[in-house]
Amino acid sequence: METKENIDNNIETAGHRLVILGGGESGVGAAILGKKLGMDVFLSDAGSIAPRYADELTRRGIPFEQEGHTEALILNADEVVKSPGIPPTAPLVEKLSAQGTPVISEIELAGRHSDAKMVCITGSNGKTTTTMLIYHILREAGLNVGLAGNVGKSLAWQVAESDHDVYVVELSSFQLENMYRFHANIAVILNITPDHLDRYNFEMQNYINAKFRILQNLTPTDAFIYWEDDPVITAQLRRIETEARLYPFSEHRHEDSAAWVDADGKVVFNTPEEDFEILRTELSLRGLHNLFNSMAAGLSACLLDIRKDSLRRALSNFEGVEHRLEFAGEKDGVRWINDSKATNVNSCWYALESMPDNKSTILILGGKDKGNDYSEILPLVEKKVKAIVAMGLHNEKIVDFFNGHVDAVISTGSLDEAVDTCRMLSEKGDTVLLSPCCASFDLFKSYEDRGRQFKDAVRRLTDEK
Repeated sequence: METKENIDNNIETAGHRLVILGGGESGVGAAILGKKLGMDVFLSDAGSIAPRYADELTRRGIPFEQEGHTEALILNADEVVKSPGIPPTAPLVEKLSAQGTPVISEIELAGRHSDAKMVCITGSNGKTTTTMLIYHILREAGLNVGLAGNVGKSLAWQVAESDHDVYVVELSSFQLENMYRFHANIAVILNITPDHLDRYNFEMQNYINAKFRILQNLTPTDAFIYWEDDPVITAQLRRIETEARLYPFSEHRHEDSAAWVDADGKVVFNTPEEDFEILRTELSLRGLHNLFNSMAAGLSACLLDIRKDSLRRALSNFEGVEHRLEFAGEKDGVRWINDSKATNVNSCWYALESMPDNKSTILILGGKDKGNDYSEILPLVEKKVKAIVAMGLHNEKIVDFFNGHVDAVISTGSLDEAVDTCRMLSEKGDTVLLSPCCASFDLFKSYEDRGRQFKDAVRRLTDEK
């Protein structure tokens, strides 16, 4: 396994052999940065590389292979940048680790070669919305800011060719696994609930530990922003130490809260850098989960000395994120909502929390189950949901769990069948909510693909005469 010592030995060694595993956005970005630094770069992908990325590598003279790995060209690396989607248990990664070859992330590589401020966001739910909102606030304020990580362009690619003064970086637990010396100036953990447990040997603590790697290397001048009512976060903070300044947020004020909602409905931000208030009704994002996202974003902006008028304007005019509680259309008085980004149970909980209490919601669930426990959403389902439509190749677990708790649970094997079923079950005043709780890889390429196909189906529906 990599240690800080053998990672350190490779940090500033120009000319050493850098091998990239994975030819997506992050991998190609790492290859471009490596070549700029004078490294001997080689990229390898077990699958096919998208033509736009293959063309980019060819144009730049970076050698690569696809549809398989040539071990001799990989095991001779001085250092390897691994795609976050490749698990540490992959045979080739295990071979590299066994021979002591450092395996790092693209974010780790990029961070070594940038002096920009890093605002880094993680959590089980709300990462993308919060990341995009912080980016929106900083752009509105006129900062030279880049968007990276799970959204935006590769951080390494930007460091190589268009370095910014500030980066807003969304970080998954997978990316954090292979980050060692990377230093966040502002670290945000929104929440931690069970997710990706199949990656972590079904041990929740392993997942928690991965998320908390965002705190490593924080100094007393850095900031840690977190939801202080999350029991997992607060329990972990009792186990570990951090030198960073703490900025907790909560719906209701605690003694140490840095952001909360007061009795007059104002969201209050209270930091040494800035005091700021905005009516909750002025926030562009609705729902309790989005209140927390707005608090985390607002605190980040206060710590970066964003002017109050600019912050107020940005919190009020942000338009939200595709595939997260996105209005998809209305037909015959039935609203259709695309929440395809809800790939875990807790994310679906937040979506259901924003639905009316009159059992007028038809909920579409299903996909690749990651060890889901649906009991977390059961009270909201019983209160708000009239029917569940399961959409996937294996719907047995959903059907068995929810049978008897709602009026109807129907299994479907395709998106078109699910949409047709929802149309049959719905009536004026209902909401059809796609909030699947599951990964998309049984029927779709990604949650984005699932969401776009859903929106296309709704568009065809609403276009009917």
